Amino acid sequence: MKRRDFLYTVSGALAAALSTSELYAYIQRHIQNAPPETNFDVIVLGVGSMGASACYHLAKRGYRVLGIEQFDIPHEYGSHAGQSRVIRKAYGEGSGYVPLLERAYQNWKTLESETGSQVYYKTGLLYFAEPDDAFLKSVISSSQKYNIPIDFLTEAECSQKYPQFKLPKHFQRLFEHDAGFITPEKSILLLVEQALRKGAVIRTREKAIEWKREKGTITLTTNKGNYQAKKLIITAGSWTSKLIPVISSKLTVTRQAIAWVKTKTWEDFTLGTFPCWLLKNKDYGFYGFPILPASNFGSPLGMKLALHYPGEVIDPDTGNRTAPDSDEKILVDFLNEFIPNGYERTLTVKTCLYTNSPDTNFIIDYLNGFDKDVAFAAGFSGHGFKFVSVIGEILADLVINGTTSLPIEFLSAKRFG
Repeated sequence: MKRRDFLYTVSGALAAALSTSELYAYIQRHIQNAPPETNFDVIVLGVGSMGASACYHLAKRGYRVLGIEQFDIPHEYGSHAGQSRVIRKAYGEGSGYVPLLERAYQNWKTLESETGSQVYYKTGLLYFAEPDDAFLKSVISSSQKYNIPIDFLTEAECSQKYPQFKLPKHFQRLFEHDAGFITPEKSILLLVEQALRKGAVIRTREKAIEWKREKGTITLTTNKGNYQAKKLIITAGSWTSKLIPVISSKLTVTRQAIAWVKTKTWEDFTLGTFPCWLLKNKDYGFYGFPILPASNFGSPLGMKLALHYPGEVIDPDTGNRTAPDSDEKILVDFLNEFIPNGYERTLTVKTCLYTNSPDTNFIIDYLNGFDKDVAFAAGFSGHGFKFVSVIGEILADLVINGTTSLPIEFLSAKRFG
């Protein structure tokens, strides 16, 4: 797609949509005026990304759903903020994820159609790594198995098309056409807005104290009241272990640094010119995004990049969320080595939380001992946001139908024994 056509598509979609601030205001009004109900079909505990999607899919099917969130919607305390999140299909984490990604792409498109608002931006994605890198081999395997278009670029082709990068001659260079990014904060707001419009009740700044199931009824106690439902979905991100202690040994929460920087040549790195990218260097994975225009995307300003590698283990309630200078140095050193014009100075550094499973694959399952009345999703290990639109559908399937037709067997908690 030419740059002019790309920008026309972007601006045309945004013109039909509510701004993020307007969405936030709409949701706040509905939350403040929520009816004083206490009995529901399903309670969703944690309305971050996965919980917002679960509320949306349940309300869309006509069920009375209550969403409980301890913070605001959206917020920056968990794993689902940061202005942009990569979405891709040629999945290096395993080809088993590809059917879920196919469905996720469809569901994101449906959300855009329902709301008249754009959340998916097709920029393409560059993969760089050693020729024998296991992740890159899995990317190629996934693309071949599911006929996902990717280009194998020569050194000369890559240098001509993407001169921003300075790479070792022996690196392999791939380009996935249909990859890009999703806007996380806006996506969550749109999912919650649609859930509210379809009858969901959402309560924010309300913290769960305990939950129990007696005689087929789930009772949730929060710092503001008691609620009952037939079914419970737990999508609490980094707080999952505190709500489901029995799986705490399978989840580790780490702090991850994300930076936005001023590049030496701004226009070379802007949306429509520069794609998303992912680079594996030895044990480290780095990824990044084009500079997004403030007029459409707000802050932070600059080119975003992050290190995809488990950081310091912390407690989500008490841990230090400030990124150490050493994390910023890793990112800056990377830019100076591989993207020479990519760093002039740091504009913003933030942190998010990864909730890591032992094998870095998701955990989506029922909780043992509750007769399929309690389902949970956790352990998204830093690569889960692209799946938000389909995870909510899966969770709705599990608690309403007792099963799902989507292939999630490889994500069962039973794999841990």
